[in-house]
Amino acid sequence: MYLLFEEAGKFQAGRILSEADASAQVELDSGKRVKVKKANALLSFAQPSPQELLARAQALAPEIDLDLAWEFAPEDEFGFADFAREYFSAEASLAHQVAALLRLHEAPHYFRRAGKGRFKKAPEDVLKQALAAIEKKRQQQLQIDAWAAELASGQTPEPVRQQLYKILFKPDKNAPEYKAVVEAARQTQLPPLTLLQNAGAIASCYEFHWQRFLFEQFPKGHAFAPIAAPEPDAQLPLAAVEAFSIDDSSTSEIDDALSVQGLGSGQVTLGIHIAAPGLAIRPGDALDQLARARLSTVYMPGAKLTMLPDAVVQQYTLDAGRANPAVSLYVRIDEASLTPTAYETRIERVQTSHNLRHDQIDHIVTEAWLADAQPATEAADAAASAELLALRPQLAFLHRLAQALKQRREDVRGKPENFSRPDYNFRLLGQQGELPTGDETVQITTRQRGAPLDLIVAEAMIVANSHWGGWLAHYGVPAIYRSQHSLAPGVKVRMGTKALPHAGIGVPSYAWSTSPLRRYVDLVNQWQIIAAVQGGQTAALSAPFKPKDAELFSIISAFDAAYTAYNRYQSDMERYWTLRYLQQNQITELDAAIIRDAINGEPALARADTLPLVLRVPGGSELVRGTRVRLRLGQADLLALDIGASVIARLDGPASAEDIGGDDAEQEDAELSPALHIALEVSPEDDSAAVGAPAA
Repeated sequence: MYLLFEEAGKFQAGRILSEADASAQVELDSGKRVKVKKANALLSFAQPSPQELLARAQALAPEIDLDLAWEFAPEDEFGFADFAREYFSAEASLAHQVAALLRLHEAPHYFRRAGKGRFKKAPEDVLKQALAAIEKKRQQQLQIDAWAAELASGQTPEPVRQQLYKILFKPDKNAPEYKAVVEAARQTQLPPLTLLQNAGAIASCYEFHWQRFLFEQFPKGHAFAPIAAPEPDAQLPLAAVEAFSIDDSSTSEIDDALSVQGLGSGQVTLGIHIAAPGLAIRPGDALDQLARARLSTVYMPGAKLTMLPDAVVQQYTLDAGRANPAVSLYVRIDEASLTPTAYETRIERVQTSHNLRHDQIDHIVTEAWLADAQPATEAADAAASAELLALRPQLAFLHRLAQALKQRREDVRGKPENFSRPDYNFRLLGQQGELPTGDETVQITTRQRGAPLDLIVAEAMIVANSHWGGWLAHYGVPAIYRSQHSLAPGVKVRMGTKALPHAGIGVPSYAWSTSPLRRYVDLVNQWQIIAAVQGGQTAALSAPFKPKDAELFSIISAFDAAYTAYNRYQSDMERYWTLRYLQQNQITELDAAIIRDAINGEPALARADTLPLVLRVPGGSELVRGTRVRLRLGQADLLALDIGASVIARLDGPASAEDIGGDDAEQEDAELSPALHIALEVSPEDDSAAVGAPAA
């Protein structure tokens, strides 16, 4: 005798070896023996063989018209054998009965299971919904197949093009567009990015990076909604100073300016004047919500996305030729010892007389010129010379002061700061609109960090950020601080609400406060500084953010994430334009210094001598940190932001510490652009279809 039974949702049949009250021992055609509970037994029979019976039933099952079967099935529950006799004939064979069982079981939208071998037809409204869903799924699959075929043939369906960045970086794996790309990648055996490039979905590498950044950071768009810019308070007292700013020509958000009074008197007053949007923007208002949504200005070669609308920036930037609202820190300096002796913070209007620009005068304002060793008229036109000559005594004093302040900080740090690597400036020639297209001609120039003007501004801002951080802590007014507990390798700068030392800078506390037009953290700290000026000892009660305010921790978390993402995008775009520079100038070789050994199978890292470029270099154990090499470059991949390189010669002499890299704790940019990781995946069934782009 044989037994037909159900096991784990499947129907099987085999020869009965033995039976008990509650179970039977059955041998399958494969020779495997299984124990079958009587509750799972459906039919016992003597002939034909199990294999023949199931084969005949599977051939007969498709002959059952489900619509007709549902129409004439009884309203009450029924057994499969009864159904077979009604559908086929009263003398329905065993094969017909099993065919009915298989057909009813595979159509749950028509017939619901009601017990062992028993069924009940689905209600009409439920059936219609199920059939509609099945048809919709069928049509969707046809659409997926059609889109996949288009992609495989080198064309991009418009729905896939519109969903490109969502498909790649934040996919809905049930979406037909996503499934079409996966299917096409599987058919063509191509990585999805290569497939989409071949199909024209990624026509411009630059546009791809830009749109990816907007998708991730500005999904609702980057334009500001119209909003009124609050007028500056004309009733603020006017400071009795004339200030000057020092920035690049591309800087529109002029946050800081300096003034000097009392030269030659023995007591000099340094004024550090910070733009004061915090006087007009209040926590929770519309402008605050805009600033908090962005948290920082986004920089990139050829463009930027400001934290605040341009109308607000123009009202509060420290433009020359007008009196601007400012939070000013006045520092009394002993002129002989260059030692600060007193500090005072004021809220006022400050007349800005000059907006000096690094790129226009850095070559003039050298240490020799500041020491009167180089006549200004030899280095600048008459107008620039007159302006600079008037400021030279102040600049010369500020430079001496900056050198003294830097030396004292380095004494605290325990070692000198290493800023010998230059900053690289990118200029795009031929740019027509506010945003580049990626095809402009790029010029890359350098500005040496630690040059006189750079040092003057840096040290003045450190004075302000350090003093205000400690001053707020003294009054019990919370602020957002940056701290670093030691200079040991791997110890990073962190943000928090406690006034802790910053070992990397060599100061007892450090609170970003000098860029409120560009960084939200600085705007928050400016609100707290204004409250401290106005409230004095009671400032902790009137400040917008109170001690242990959870909102500050929320701001820190959001700012950290946004600032990291923005810096990464800036780094990526600078890398893009560096690769374009190599292409445009047909550079195939360059000299570099190894900055990381080739170890454990990992390639060495090399930094180019004259370009902002770090790249991986395959090689053996001879590529150790400090080795200087000449590299042959491969083809640049502007999508993955990658370029291959190989060593063609070792150069004489070790690399300098500056070439290898310093320990500037505030410079937290990454050395390499990461691999272009995408979220789109192909089925593990097909390992030959790679997921992402090559590692950068």
